[in-house]
Amino acid sequence: MNLEKNGFLDVDVDPTIDLFAEIERLKKEKNAILLAHYYQEPDIQDVADYIGDSLGLAQQAAKTDADIIVFAGVHFMAETAKILNPHKKVLLPDLKAGCSLADSAPAPLFKKFKEQHPDHIVVSYINCSAEIKALSDIICTSGNAEKIIESIPEDQPIIFAPDKNLGAYLNKKTGRNMLLWNGACMVHEIFSLEKITRLKMRHPKAKLIAHPECEDPILREAEFVGSTTQLLKFAVKDDAQEYIVATETGILHQMQKDAPHKTFIPAPPNNACACNDCPHMKLNTLEKLYLCMEHELPEITMNEQLRVAALKPIERMLEISRAAGLIG
Repeated sequence: MNLEKNGFLDVDVDPTIDLFAEIERLKKEKNAILLAHYYQEPDIQDVADYIGDSLGLAQQAAKTDADIIVFAGVHFMAETAKILNPHKKVLLPDLKAGCSLADSAPAPLFKKFKEQHPDHIVVSYINCSAEIKALSDIICTSGNAEKIIESIPEDQPIIFAPDKNLGAYLNKKTGRNMLLWNGACMVHEIFSLEKITRLKMRHPKAKLIAHPECEDPILREAEFVGSTTQLLKFAVKDDAQEYIVATETGILHQMQKDAPHKTFIPAPPNNACACNDCPHMKLNTLEKLYLCMEHELPEITMNEQLRVAALKPIERMLEISRAAGLIG
């Protein structure tokens, strides 16, 4: 099946089968829950039991009573589910669904960086590897980051990793001066302010809404900045009819479903193609998802010592989020 080489099960799927019906059957038969990120392709979002951003998905993974967690997302998300559920089987349709942001913080280099600043505590964005989580004191998501930073005493120095754009945005919002690791997400760094400005001239009533992983010039122009879920909620409740959306295009499917009468325009990237899709997120397909559930492979496994070390900062995040009223 070439699993090691390909990262997914390379098996022919009968083209006549109804993949939606088969996935539903497998979920019932195996007591499996399918968690999908907003950046997955529309078909996967439509067959998922729960769609969300990193915080919502971490919560769902923490409280599920399913025997199998199937994660339609990227590697660090499935790892987080395994960290929270050591006794459950966690599956990822394609092991090569990585993350440019997580890759921008190699654990050995980060460990050295941390050792150079022994008085700092480490707050890491959830988009990082289990090894980085294990080197962290608290994990955050874009949805709870501000509350987490505010829960730390003002005189306590902080290292923020791996996203420098989110870190810079949080420094501005909270008045802190956190030390930032130099990492970034390739999708959120690709937006072109010049092209967005031209787009706004063509759509003068459209509001620019952006994810805080975007670069500062984009965030300064945005009328609303928030996590993927916050962007979705804002677009649905706000009274404007048109939005330019500066984040991965997968969220537009959900926005269109929740507000069918509104217009959502993907922010143009600064490259020759009109794509701001995450190539890692889009490695998962309905066929790979079906095969992964049918054969219960590829499975996420983890060294127990690493899992326990990575669990502490995630539990700290969930604890602070609960206290701040962000989760029930």
